[in-house]
Amino acid sequence: MKYYKQTLALLALLVFFSTSVLAQEEEITSDEWEAEIARLSQEKADLTTEIEGLQAEVNALSEKKNSLQAYEDCQNEMYSLVGADADAVADYGSKVNALMADISSKKPEKADRQAELDALKASKLSALPGFYDLVHGKLQKMLDAWVETPKEIMYNVVRGDHLWGISKKSEHYGNGHAWPNIYNANRDQIKNPDLIYPDQIFKIPNLTEDEAEKFNKIKSNYKPAPME
Repeated sequence: MKYYKQTLALLALLVFFSTSVLAQEEEITSDEWEAEIARLSQEKADLTTEIEGLQAEVNALSEKKNSLQAYEDCQNEMYSLVGADADAVADYGSKVNALMADISSKKPEKADRQAELDALKASKLSALPGFYDLVHGKLQKMLDAWVETPKEIMYNVVRGDHLWGISKKSEHYGNGHAWPNIYNANRDQIKNPDLIYPDQIFKIPNLTEDEAEKFNKIKSNYKPAPME
């Protein structure tokens, strides 16, 4: 209503100044004067109608806004549909984020991460808009793309092989100093680590992080005996 009054005042000033200017024109005729007054009056009426229409729209939007449910109330109502409250949703979100971090870092084992994801999928909270695409889509795709390294591989010994050389192979440890791991994993076949035979099949277990660090440290500190 405030803008309505201001606009009417502006229109009144416009008509006043227009008529003043016209009055100063010596050549204007009476018919031209009346025609201009009629034009301005019609323009004022049209603008007044437009303002009233806009004000009606503003009033309708205000009523609609006042009738809308508060955002927090909408959230709580949505949570109640899955039998949860804000605290339960926050706890579920923490579990989702933690699982995403574990999958991204490939925290072993992959099967354990899949079991955690399946449990999250089974929860009704996974149906909430903030979780559905993440739990049922993105996280599963991340798990599917995770190629898990075998815990151990099998190696068929050939003529000329020795434990140091097998351990040094790039597809194994890339470090000859790690040969004791192969020896310990195959004690049932190796009686003397200096004596292995063609066609023996050895297990090559993965190194743990601690083992890899230990053997890499030995490798970096190793200095071969000087040649005489």
